[in-house]
Amino acid sequence: MSPDTPPVTFSTFILSLVTTAAVHFGDMTPPGSDKPLEPNLPGAAQMIEILGMLEQKTRGNLDPDEQRFLEQALYELRMRYVEAVKAEKRIVQP
Repeated sequence: MSPDTPPVTFSTFILSLVTTAAVHFGDMTPPGSDKPLEPNLPGAAQMIEILGMLEQKTRGNLDPDEQRFLEQALYELRMRYVEAVKAEKRIVQP
């Protein structure tokens, strides 16, 4: 690991999954690119499912800060997904 790389913690792992979801939503540019990709809602949904699975499998084993971080990340991603699906329907259906 390089000195510039932060240590891997549960929170940084969750943050990496959240970042991947943001790339799928088209909200962030992927590493090595200078522009966002087209939204990939199935990819974003899969990242949300993975985070939901982690929430279930780690229930009772996280410290309170980790649990709050995971719950907040899931809530925000789920709300973002609902917004994206609504926006996609507006584009397709007048």
